[in-house]
Amino acid sequence: MPKQKIKSETMIKITFPDKSVREYESGVTGYQIAESISPRLAQDVVACGVNGETTELNRPITEDSEIVLYKFDDDEGKHAFWHTSAHLMAEALQELYPGTQFGIGPAIENGFYYDIMPPEGVKISDADFPKIEKKMQELVQRKEMLVRENISKSDALKFFGDRGQTYKNELISELEDGHITTYTQGAFTDLCRGPHLVSTSAIKAVKVLSVAAAYWRGDEKRPMMTRMYGISFPKKKMLDEYLEKLEEAKKRDHRKIGKEMDLFFFSERVGKGLPMWLPKGTSLRLRLQDFLRKIQKQYGYQEVITPHIGGKSLYVTSGHYAHYGKDSFQPIHTPEEDEEYMLKPMNCPHHCEVFALHPRSYKELPLRIAEFGTVYRYEQSGELHGLTRVRSFTQDDAHIFCRPDQVKGEFLRVMDIINTIFKALDFKEFEAQISLRDPNNKEKYIGSDEVWEEAERAIIEACEEKGLKAKMETGEAAFYGPKLDFMIKDAIGRRWQLGTIQVDYNLPERFKLEYTGSDNEKHRPVMIHRAPFGSMERFVAVLIEHTAGHFPLWLTPDQVIVLPISEKFNEYAEKVNAYLNAHDVRSTVDDRNEKIGRKIRDNELRRIPYMLVVGEKEQSEGTVSVRKRGQGDQGSMKFEEFANKINEEVRQMTENL
Repeated sequence: MPKQKIKSETMIKITFPDKSVREYESGVTGYQIAESISPRLAQDVVACGVNGETTELNRPITEDSEIVLYKFDDDEGKHAFWHTSAHLMAEALQELYPGTQFGIGPAIENGFYYDIMPPEGVKISDADFPKIEKKMQELVQRKEMLVRENISKSDALKFFGDRGQTYKNELISELEDGHITTYTQGAFTDLCRGPHLVSTSAIKAVKVLSVAAAYWRGDEKRPMMTRMYGISFPKKKMLDEYLEKLEEAKKRDHRKIGKEMDLFFFSERVGKGLPMWLPKGTSLRLRLQDFLRKIQKQYGYQEVITPHIGGKSLYVTSGHYAHYGKDSFQPIHTPEEDEEYMLKPMNCPHHCEVFALHPRSYKELPLRIAEFGTVYRYEQSGELHGLTRVRSFTQDDAHIFCRPDQVKGEFLRVMDIINTIFKALDFKEFEAQISLRDPNNKEKYIGSDEVWEEAERAIIEACEEKGLKAKMETGEAAFYGPKLDFMIKDAIGRRWQLGTIQVDYNLPERFKLEYTGSDNEKHRPVMIHRAPFGSMERFVAVLIEHTAGHFPLWLTPDQVIVLPISEKFNEYAEKVNAYLNAHDVRSTVDDRNEKIGRKIRDNELRRIPYMLVVGEKEQSEGTVSVRKRGQGDQGSMKFEEFANKINEEVRQMTENL
C-alpha cells in the first residue's frame, strides 16, 4: 500500500472566482498569491477580496478562503486606490496647513473628498490647488507604507485629543471598543477601517478638482467645513483622459443646455429645488410620458391620479413618516383640531389604498396601477443640483400587486419595458445589480424564508432568461424585499442609476392588504415597485447630458425652424410653418430682424434638427432650402415633400417601439 502524503497543518486552501483551488502556506498575502500566478498580475493588483471583504494586499490570510484580486479597473480596486489618495491629500494638507482638523475622507464614485476645518484665518481656494498637488506628488516620492493598527478606544481618544482632532474624537466616541483601527503613512495617522493600498507609491497622477462648503455630518446645525475633492490614477494618461471627459461633461451640463434650449429654470421666489418647466421642456416631458403610457397600456397597466398631499396617519401607517422624518416637509396643520396633512413623499401608500378599496380575488391579479405622481422631499440646500437633486419631482411610478408565483413573470415584463426605453433613447450600455438579503442576518428582514427565496430566485432567473449580466450584492436588499437596479453608461462613459424594480412584503402587511385565493382563504399580495425613468426630472437631466441636447427627432421639442432671409419673406415662412404644423411636424419661425448667418448659429445652439432657409427663390418655387444639424446643406425641395420626409423619418424611428 503506497504511503499516504501527509498534509502540512500550515497549508490553507485558496479558492479563486473560477472555482479553481490552490494551496498556500498559512499567512500568505494577496500580493504573494498574485505573484505566484504572474509577476505582471502582481504589478497590476491594488487590493484583494477575502471571503467578501476587501483588504490590503499585505494582510496575512490564515484560513481557507475565497479570494478575488482587484485591479484599478475594478470598483473595489478604485475604492481602495481613492481611499488611500484621500489620506495622501490629508497628509499634504497637514504639512501645508498645520493645525488643520480632519473630519471624514471617503472614496466616492469618481475620486475622493476630505472634509477639513482649516486653521483660523486660512481659506483654501482654487489658487491653492497646484501647491496641494505638488505636495501630494512630493509625498508619493517617499513611497510611504500604510500601516494598520488596532487601537483601544481610550488610546484613540487620547491620541487624537492630544492633536486637537475634535471631529475624530466625536467619531471615536460612537465606536465600539475593540473594533477601532488607524492607518498611518509617514507623519499622518487617520482613524479608518480601510481598505487601502499597501503604499502610496502606486499613485502616479493626482488632481485636486474643487473645493466646497459642507456641514459636518450633513447637519445644518453643525459647523460648516471645507470639502476638498480630488481624483488620482495609476497612470498620467488616465488622468489626462479623465480631465478631457470632465471638460466634455461641462459642455453637456444639463443646467447649461436646459437654459440654452429654454427647457426649465429655477426661481428663488418660487423656492429652491423646485423646477419650473418651460413650454419646450414641458413638451419634451409630456412626450416622454406619452411614450411610456403607450407602452404601459400594452402591458396592462391602469393609470390613476392621486392627491399631492395625504393625511399624516397615511404615512405613519406606511412607515414613510418615520423613515423620511427630517427629509419630509413639515406637517400642514388645518383649522380643524388634530387634522394634519403631509406633502406626499411617496406614491405607494396611495396605491395601497386603491388596492384596498374593493375585495380582491386571485383572478384579478396581477393588478398593475400606474401614476405620474409628483412627490416632495426636503433636500438640504447644499445637496440640490439642477434636475438631478430637487425637492419636487415626478416619478413614473407603478405598483404591481400579484401572487408570489407571478413575481418572475412581472419582473420579465418590467425588464421588457425598461429595455424598450433604453433602446429608444440610445442607451446602448447598461448593467444591473441584484440586491439580496444577508442570509446570516435574517432577523433584519420581514417575510418568511420561503417568500424571500422565491422572490430572489425569480429575479435571478428573470435576468438569466433575458441574458442580462447582473451583479449580485448580498446584504444590499431593503428590509422589505430584494430589488433589481439598472445602471446605464452615457455617451462619455459616466454611470447613472435609472430604472428600479423592488419587491415589497412590508406595505401589504402594514396596510393589511389581502385577496381571496383559489382555496377560498385570505392571502397577502406581493407588491412590486417599478419606475423605469426613476423620476422625470432626473431622467431628463441624464438624457440631456447623454445626447448633449441633441434629442431623437421623434422626441425633440422643435423638429424644424423656418428662417426667412429677410422680413419680406416672413409671410412665406409662416405659410410653410403652418403647413408643417398641420401635418404633424413641430415647427416654428425665426422672424427676427437678423442676418441669416446669425440665425443659423443661434438655432444650432438651440439644437434644432432641421433649419429651412427661405428667400425669393424658395418663395417663387414653393420650396425650402434644407439644412440638417451636423450635416449642413441638404439642397432644396417642396415643403410638402419635406413634411413627408420628416414624418417618414419619425415613423421609421418609432415603428418598433
